[in-house]
Amino acid sequence: MTGKITLIGLDQAVVGGTFRYVTPLQTCSECKIKNVCFNLEQGKTYRITEVRMKEQPCMVFNHGKVTAVSVEEIPEDFIMQYDRRVQEGSITNLKSMKCDHITCQFIEKCNLIHHRTDFRIKISSIGQKVECPKGYNMRRVKASYVNERR
Repeated sequence: MTGKITLIGLDQAVVGGTFRYVTPLQTCSECKIKNVCFNLEQGKTYRITEVRMKEQPCMVFNHGKVTAVSVEEIPEDFIMQYDRRVQEGSITNLKSMKCDHITCQFIEKCNLIHHRTDFRIKISSIGQKVECPKGYNMRRVKASYVNERR
């Protein structure tokens, strides 16, 4: 979990603040400093570790201004089907459940909304059982992405 530098809106630039990097915005394609914003990995969650005071112009955030911050990737909560391969310290593939139970409070977590499709994680802890309306044995786990070079 090495630190990276990125730009963020002034009102969000607080040490300890967290955010998920979803995707680059189309509006930013012409920006001269877009590479600083786009250097994070899609779907990952980051914590701000340092705020730098130099402001930069921005067409999107905070009335035209952003600031540089140092960030670190943090483990995330996932919900996954529990079986014998789900153990602390194990590395496993995580795939969408493709659940269609739209009234379930966990549908976004089980279907991996805002995440890349099919990826590998390293489980750091296994949490409580999650009640699944379809009857699956689901557990909350804390895990980090496993970076793979293909």
